[in-house]
Amino acid sequence: MLKSLEVSGFKSFAKKTELNFKSQITAIVGPNGSGKSNVAESFRFVLGEQSMKSMRGKRGEDMIWNGSTDVSKSNRANVKIVLDNTNNFFSALQSTSVKKEAKSGGDFEEVIIERTVNRDGSNEYYLNGSTVRLKDVIELLAQAHIGASGHHIISQGEADRILSANTKERKEMIEDALGLKIYQYKREESERKLSKTEENIKQVESLRCEIAPHIKFLKKQVEKVEKAEELRTKLVSFYREYLKREKVYLESERSQIESEQKPLKEKLERLEKEMEEAKEILSKSSKKDEKSQEIIEIENKIKNEREEKDRLYREAGKIEGEINANQRIIEKIRFDQRSEENKTIPLKELENLESELSIYTEVSKIIEKIREFISKHKASTAHNNLDELISINQKLENQRKEVEEKIGSTDNTLNKLNFEYQKIKDSVEKEKDSSREAEKNIFRVSSERSEAQSKFDILNEKMHRLSIEEDDWKREIQEGGVLLGTAIIGFENDVLDEGFHFAEATRDELRRELEKMKIRLEELGGAGGAEMTKEYRETVERDEFLQKELEDLKKSAESLEILINELLEKLDIEFKQGIEKINKTFHEFFVLMFGGGNAQLKLIKNFKLKIKNLPEDEIGEMPEEKEPEDGIEITVSLPRKNIRGLDMLSGGERALTSIALLFAISQVNPPPFIILDETDAALDEANSKKYGDMIENLSKVSQLILITHNRETMSRAGVIYGITMGRDGVSRLLSIAFDEAVAVAK
Repeated sequence: MLKSLEVSGFKSFAKKTELNFKSQITAIVGPNGSGKSNVAESFRFVLGEQSMKSMRGKRGEDMIWNGSTDVSKSNRANVKIVLDNTNNFFSALQSTSVKKEAKSGGDFEEVIIERTVNRDGSNEYYLNGSTVRLKDVIELLAQAHIGASGHHIISQGEADRILSANTKERKEMIEDALGLKIYQYKREESERKLSKTEENIKQVESLRCEIAPHIKFLKKQVEKVEKAEELRTKLVSFYREYLKREKVYLESERSQIESEQKPLKEKLERLEKEMEEAKEILSKSSKKDEKSQEIIEIENKIKNEREEKDRLYREAGKIEGEINANQRIIEKIRFDQRSEENKTIPLKELENLESELSIYTEVSKIIEKIREFISKHKASTAHNNLDELISINQKLENQRKEVEEKIGSTDNTLNKLNFEYQKIKDSVEKEKDSSREAEKNIFRVSSERSEAQSKFDILNEKMHRLSIEEDDWKREIQEGGVLLGTAIIGFENDVLDEGFHFAEATRDELRRELEKMKIRLEELGGAGGAEMTKEYRETVERDEFLQKELEDLKKSAESLEILINELLEKLDIEFKQGIEKINKTFHEFFVLMFGGGNAQLKLIKNFKLKIKNLPEDEIGEMPEEKEPEDGIEITVSLPRKNIRGLDMLSGGERALTSIALLFAISQVNPPPFIILDETDAALDEANSKKYGDMIENLSKVSQLILITHNRETMSRAGVIYGITMGRDGVSRLLSIAFDEAVAVAK
C-alpha cells in the first residue's frame, strides 16, 4: 500500500510538500494550471522514468523548480515515496545491498524509494536511505507490477493510446500490463547471450582449425624426437657395452702379445750378446780370414735391413689407420647422400601437406627457401668433403703401396743376404778345423736369432694393428661424447655379462650394428627435442583447453536454447491465460459501461513482407517472403447500434471502451496502486456514474490516486487534496472537504 509522497523542488512544487494516502481512494483536484498533473509526473519520476518527454521536459534540469519573481530557483529536485511492506510484498528487498536493520525474518516494514536530480543532470537513487542503482529500483518494483510508466499510471491522453495503437504495439502494451516484460527481457538477454555464445563457438572452432595443422606437424616431429630418444637410450647402453668390450679385448690382446714378446725379447737380447761376444772373439782370433770378415759384414747388413723392415711396418700401420678412419667418414657421407636421395614424398602426401600449410602460406615459403639453401649448402659441403677425403685416401694408398714395395725390396735384400749367409755357413760347416768354433757360434746364434726375430716381428705386426684398433677405439669414445654427451662417461666401470668372448665375428657385428644405430640417430636428429616437445605439449594443452571451452560453450548454447524455448512457451501460455482473464473482465466492464453489447481481444497473425537475401540483380524477380508476427485486435459491439469496429465509435464511446479495457487489464495482475490523471474528462454525467462504480470495484484490489475535475469521481474518494497556485507560481497543497473540493476544481 502507498503511504505517502514527498515532493521538494520538483517542477512547480518549489517547497517541500507531503501527501499522505490513508484512504483506498484519494482524489487530487484543482484548477487547470495549478500543478496537479505534476503530482502524477512526480510518481513517474521517482519510479525511474528516463523519458523526459513523457514528463513534459527535455532535460533532467527541466524537472527542477526554475524560480520566480518571489521564490528563487532550486538546485535540485527530490521526490520520495513510502510503501507499506508489512505483508512482505517487496520480498526481493532482502536480497539487495541495502539491508540495514532487519526485522524478524530480515523484512522491512516500509520501503522508501527516493530520487534526486541535480542541475548538472546527474541522478541519485536511494532505497531505505542507501544509495542504489536504477536497476535495483526497477528490479524491486517489477515484482509488484510497478514501473515508471505503464498501466498503473494513466493520463487522459494515454487512455486512448491502447485503442489507437497498431496490433503489435497493443500486444506489447498488454504483455507489459500482464507482467510478461520480465520474460521478454530474459528471452532477449538469453538470445543476446546465445548469439554471443555462437560467435564464440565459431571463434574457438576457427582457432582449433588454425592450430590443427601445426599440432599435426609438431606431433610428427615429437614422434621423431621420441624415436630418437628411444634409440639414443638404446645406443647409450649399446655404446657403453661396445666400448667396454673393446677395452677388455684390446687390453687382453695387448697383454697377450706383451707376454709372448717378453721371452722373445729376452732371448734376442741374450743372442745379441752372444753374437757380439762371438764377433769379438772372431775379430781377435789369429786365424782371422776373409770369411770371418764377410760373416760379420753380412750379419750387420741383415740387422740393418730388419730394423728398416720394422720401421716400414710401423709406417704402413700408421698409413693404414688413417686410410681406415677416412674410409669410415667416406662411407658415412655416401650413406647420408643415398638417404637424402631416397627421401621422396608421394604426391598424395605433398597435397595433404600443402593443404595443411595453406594458412601459413607466407611462412611456408620462407621455410622452403631456408630449406633449399641449407640443403644446397649441405650437399655442396658434403660433396666437397667427400672429394677431398677420396683424394687424401688415394694419396695414402699410393704411400702405402710405396711402403709395401719398400718392404718387398727389404725382404728381397734379406733373402739374398740370408742366402749368402747360408752359403758361408755351409762352407764353414764342411771345415772340421776347430779354429772355426767361433764362426760356428755366430751361425748358430744367427739362426736362433733369425727364428726368434721372425716370431717377434709377427708379434710386432700384431701390436701395430692393435695400436690402430686402439686409435679407432679412442676415436669412438670421442664420437660417442659428441653424439651422446656425458652419457658414456664411466663405461670403464661397467660389468660385462657372463660368457663374454672375443670372437672377431662378434666384434665386427657389434661394430656394424653400432654404425647403423649412429646413422639412424643422426637421421632422426635430436637437436631442439626438448623445445619441440615443450611446444607440442603446450599447443596440445591449448587445443584441449579450446576443446573443453568449446564443449562448455555448446552446453551453454544448448542451455540457452532450452531456456529461450521455455520462456517462449511460458510467455505463450501466460499471455493466452492473461487474454482470457482480461476478456472476461473487459466484457463485464464494457457491459457495465454500455448497458450491454460485447467486447473482446483477439490474438491474430500479421504477416510482415520480407525480401529474401539475394543478389541485387535477382531481387526484382523473386517474390517477397511473409514473416508471421502476432498482434492483438479489439472487437466491440454496442447494444442497439450496428457498430463493429473501433473506428465507428464516438469520442465518449472510445473513452469508455479504453477505460473498461485499462481497468480490465489492471484486474489481472493488480498493482498496489493506480494513478488516473483526468481519464474521466470526456465523460458526461451518466457515464461518470458508471465510471465511479468501476473505480469503486477497482479500489478493492488496488489503491487509487485520482486527478480529476469530475464531481462524481470526487464523491467516491475518501481523501481529497486540493492543489492551488499563487502569483509566485508555486503549487500548494490543501486538504479539503468534498464541497470545497468542487469549488476548487471549478
